[in-house]
Amino acid sequence: MRSVTQFAIRMLDRLTAALPKRESDTLPKHLIVGQRGEEAAYFWLRQHGYTIVARNWRSPHARGELDLIGWEEGELCFIEVKTRSSKGIVPAEMAVTRDKQYELIGMARLYMRRMPRETVSRFDVVSVYLCEDCDPEIQLIRNAFGWSFKQ
Repeated sequence: MRSVTQFAIRMLDRLTAALPKRESDTLPKHLIVGQRGEEAAYFWLRQHGYTIVARNWRSPHARGELDLIGWEEGELCFIEVKTRSSKGIVPAEMAVTRDKQYELIGMARLYMRRMPRETVSRFDVVSVYLCEDCDPEIQLIRNAFGWSFKQ
């Protein structure tokens, strides 16, 4: 049964990826690049065993957003995606500054209120490099910065 489910998910992922992309002309280029990167990261993580349970999660109680939330091997992962249209001197993951980490931690705390006390969690960072004529280059940093939740 599990293999049938996994096959169905893979087929739906391929169909979704094949659909024409609708990008609004009103969006700035950097937001379009960010959306493409998050989409690429979503499918890549799914292919590598993550079960994604939320995308672009927000809380009415705080400013900020969690790009992706998913499970991998029994751990709840809060995933920050950083996308660049080309590789530069500074890697994309360097944009997850200390201030950004505090923002992510605050958002994750709000999300964790709905989880059982014993839930193990971590923060992952995915760097996505896009180019027009090639597949995206994706790098995953598991447990990119440590934090323990005490509920």
